[in-house]
Amino acid sequence: MSTHHVNDVGPRVQCIPEGDDRHRLTCPDCGYIAYENPKIVIGAVCRWDARILLCRRAIEPRRGYWTLPAGYLELNESVEDGARREAWEEARAELALGPLLAVYSITRINLVQIIFRARLLRANVSPGPESSEVHLFRWDEIPFAELAFPSVQWALEHDRRAEEGVTPVAASNPEPEVPLKSPPL
Repeated sequence: MSTHHVNDVGPRVQCIPEGDDRHRLTCPDCGYIAYENPKIVIGAVCRWDARILLCRRAIEPRRGYWTLPAGYLELNESVEDGARREAWEEARAELALGPLLAVYSITRINLVQIIFRARLLRANVSPGPESSEVHLFRWDEIPFAELAFPSVQWALEHDRRAEEGVTPVAASNPEPEVPLKSPPL
């Protein structure tokens, strides 16, 4: 019978490893460093003519609120493949990916969001397992008061500026970071 306890093996000591500048959880036996890095969310602002695809979340967090088709990037998956997969999983949508729209750093929850512009290959979309409803909205129909996350609004506004030719390069967090609000029509 082993006398080791779970806390006696693996990364269990907080220290600053040689050559590093911050505390990390390390294993004193083998030197392994357990790096904790941000999660990556991948998604797209998907258009069909002048309409934008939004998905009503069927899962937490923010169940019942509207979002872009987006989710966590999987291991061994490119960001482009991840954006296409998420659109299919959430809205049964097939995409032609366009350029990178934005990269948002959500440091309070250790998250990086990578958002593309995309064109739907067909307008008939339907809810996947993580969505209770999907809809193609014109700009003046978007339920801004019911958006799930501030970054959804940021992406929608950045996409609108890109559509108007105002934002030629990928955008990032607004400064200062702003909460949800109704944008001008």
